[in-house]
Amino acid sequence: MEQRICEFGFPGPLRDRLVDAVLNETKTATSSLLADWQRDNEPLPVKGELQTVIDSQGSPVAIIEILACEVTRLGAVDDRVAHAEGESYGTAAGWRAEHERFWIEEVFPEWGDDHPVLDHNTQIVVEWFHVRDRF
Repeated sequence: MEQRICEFGFPGPLRDRLVDAVLNETKTATSSLLADWQRDNEPLPVKGELQTVIDSQGSPVAIIEILACEVTRLGAVDDRVAHAEGESYGTAAGWRAEHERFWIEEVFPEWGDDHPVLDHNTQIVVEWFHVRDRF
C-alpha cells in the first residue's frame, strides 16, 4: 500500500516552519476541517498509518506514524491540542484565532462560496503523530 503524503500548510514559510517543528518533535498534532477531507473524498487517517512528510520543494523529509485521529468540535479544542500543534500557541483561544484566520484567508478562497461556516460546532480532525524516520 502506498503511503499517504502529508503536507503541512501550503508551500513556503508556513510549511517550512511546520516541517521544522515536526522534525524537532515540538509538533505532535495537526488539525484540519472535516469538510476538507469530505470535499476531497479522502478517508481519515487511522492509528498506525505511516505518512511521508514533504517540504516546500515536495521532497520527502520524514515518515510519521499516526497515533490517533479524532473528530471533534472546533469549540472543544483544548490547550493540550494547541500546545501539541507546536506553533507556540499558549491557549486554545490563540490556536482557534490563528486557525480560523488561516481557513478564512487561505483555504476558503479556493473553495469559492461552497465552504463551511466556522462556529463552535464546526467539525475538525485532529491527528496525533510521532516521527518514525527522518531523511
